[in-house]
Amino acid sequence: MAGAGLRHCPVCHEGQPAHFRTIGKQSYLRCHTCEATIMAPPSRLSAVEERRIYELHENNPEDAGYRRFLSKLADPLMAHLPPGAEGLDFGCGPGPALAGMLEEGGFTVALYDPFFHPDNAALTRTYDFITCTEVVEHLHEPAEVFGLLDQLLRPGGWLGIMTCFQTDDARFDNWHYRRDPTHVVFYRQATFQWLARKHGWALEVPVKDVVLLRKGR
Repeated sequence: MAGAGLRHCPVCHEGQPAHFRTIGKQSYLRCHTCEATIMAPPSRLSAVEERRIYELHENNPEDAGYRRFLSKLADPLMAHLPPGAEGLDFGCGPGPALAGMLEEGGFTVALYDPFFHPDNAALTRTYDFITCTEVVEHLHEPAEVFGLLDQLLRPGGWLGIMTCFQTDDARFDNWHYRRDPTHVVFYRQATFQWLARKHGWALEVPVKDVVLLRKGR
C-alpha cells in the first residue's frame, strides 16, 4: 500500500509517495520530498472519462467573472513581459480565454491542449512566457511536463501557473478541489519552491494560488 504502485513521486521523481488518505474508492499518497499529494493511479479516470468531464466546462472568454479569475495570473505576468513577447497557453482548453486576454495586451500566444488544441508544432518552438491555468492538477506525469516547459522557455522567460494550493490536511476530504475526479495532483507552495530549486527558476507568488517562475538567463 505504501506507494500504491508508484516507485517514485511523479512530481519530483525523488521521493517515494506513502499512503495519505483513502476517501471512498479514492486513495491518495503524499510525497515527503516535495510535499505533493497524489491520487493513486488505480483511482484515476480513463482518458475518455476525463474528456467527457472537460467538455462540460463552460470557460466562456466573454464571461466577466471568468476574466476576473484569470486576471489573477494575467495581470502580474503581463507586468513582467516586454512588449511583443511571444507565449504559449499550455492546456488552454476548449475556450482559450486567457490567450485572448494576453493578446489584448499586445502579446502573441500559441495554443496547445492534448484534447482541444493538439498542435504538436506548438511544442517545437520556444517562448518568452508559458501559461498553465487550472492545468497542473490534471497531469499524470507532471515531472516530464515541467521538464518540457523548461525546454520551451527562452532564457529569462516566465512560466505562470494557477492551481489551488493544498494547505490544510484536516479539510482535504471535503475540499472542493479534491472532489473533482480529474484532479490527480495537489501542490503546496513548498512543492513549487522545490521545483524552482530543481530547475533553477526564480519564484514569485503574487497572489494566492498563482505562482510565477522565471528561467535563468
